[in-house]
Amino acid sequence: VHARAVEQLMLTGKERVLEIGTGSAYQTALLSELAAQVFSVERYRELLDRARGVLQQAGVRNVSLSLGDGSLGWREYAPYDGIVVSAGAPHVPAALEEQLAEGGRLLIPVGDKDEQMLTLFIKRGGRLERRDITPVRFVPLIGAQGWPS
Repeated sequence: VHARAVEQLMLTGKERVLEIGTGSAYQTALLSELAAQVFSVERYRELLDRARGVLQQAGVRNVSLSLGDGSLGWREYAPYDGIVVSAGAPHVPAALEEQLAEGGRLLIPVGDKDEQMLTLFIKRGGRLERRDITPVRFVPLIGAQGWPS
């Protein structure tokens, strides 16, 4: 799933990418090899601390990590050429749509808590164009613009 998700972003190595859900940092490390800069937001401190150690040990230098509500993105470094969300959302959070650059790609599982559709959105003319990829099952995106905790 990670490989398919990253492939959908069509990265060339010059992009700024926002990752929602750092988790184990596996996908973060993949993104760091394919993009110029990666900004990753994790909700749980324990996961973030562990990910920070893994990335440091791997010598990754182009990743910035933040503890916070991923449904709100990371406005400070927007706009992003790519956004990948590693949690299922009931809808596209408005904050992520706003932080996506024109021509940017947003990959997010959208649906209910039990099953979602991995969906690619491309921002064109200030609007999101949707393309469904495949049914998936992710943990829920908890936050102000996701599922309630």
